Amino acid sequence: MAGEYFNERNRKHTKELWERLENMPEFVRDYFIAVETTTTALTRSGYATDLAIFLDFLMRVKKNWTGKEISELDLEDLNTVTGHDIERFLSYLSYYSFNGKEYQNDNRAKARKLSAIRSLFKYYYVRGNLKQDVSSKVSTPKIPEKPIIRLENNEVKQLLDDAESDSKFGSNRQDLYNLHTRERDFAILTLLLATGIRVSECVGLNVDDIDLKNNSFSVTRKGGAQSILYFAVEAKEALLVYLEERERRLKEKGAIKEKALFISLQNKRMTVRAMEYLVKKYSKLVAPLKKISPHKLRSTYGTALYRSTKDIYVVAEVLGHKDINTTKKHYAAISEDIKREASKKVVLRDRESED
Repeated sequence: MAGEYFNERNRKHTKELWERLENMPEFVRDYFIAVETTTTALTRSGYATDLAIFLDFLMRVKKNWTGKEISELDLEDLNTVTGHDIERFLSYLSYYSFNGKEYQNDNRAKARKLSAIRSLFKYYYVRGNLKQDVSSKVSTPKIPEKPIIRLENNEVKQLLDDAESDSKFGSNRQDLYNLHTRERDFAILTLLLATGIRVSECVGLNVDDIDLKNNSFSVTRKGGAQSILYFAVEAKEALLVYLEERERRLKEKGAIKEKALFISLQNKRMTVRAMEYLVKKYSKLVAPLKKISPHKLRSTYGTALYRSTKDIYVVAEVLGHKDINTTKKHYAAISEDIKREASKKVVLRDRESED
């Protein structure tokens, strides 16, 4: 089942987490044990990195921490952190060094690190270990709204036409290479556009998750929940062609035990990065200025579904949004279009009938 891929991914992130925590203070390790049941392994792994950067910064600027190792810090030390320290840290993140490498963060990345800090402080403040939660008084960096980028109907058609075509890249070498992946690439693009699933969900699919009889598939959603989704005839046809090619290739290479639905030329499960590159490669042919990613194909599907159903709750359910406000936020502009069109349908006085 698709859950196998996500279980393996969770094991990987959990291993990374505990490797990062080896030299961290005991109170940080205790915090991560406490939040294990309410957060994902990916979130905990990211938070561990963010907190490591935060403590590394404090070790440089907190004079009363001089002479200590990070692993020796305790809750009394955490009690000396001020809101001003956190604000200085956010400023520091614009350009900083960590483990010998240089980094820079925009406001979105700063907000994520602040979220990790707030979670730690809130946990120990609620438990009574901190005198006050100074992190709650620090303003969240302003994050500009991202414009919703999606493909128009003609661009979707051109994208799929190009994916099916023998020659499209203007390079004989590139076109020859893509003959080996044409059926797979077309099936991936069709499935993403026809269902709006996330790239990680697509990568995690196994062959036995697909039910061609009922045009449905089982998918592991963000957070680990299982869901049954459905696809249209176009996606079914693309999958049938690809599955035949996939079986031929695996038999030829003696790798028939591979469970992953979408495989690389090495006959192993594709990676998220490889699928992102695939989408970028084809989309540049039809919309070079839009910087299309798998998430933009998800927005394209969500837009089409909302325009068709005019039901934000259906869109939220299909896209797997836990919070309906997330859906409303992304498709507010389309909602305005629908309301504008609806207003034209209400006729107060029929001029033609008067004539």
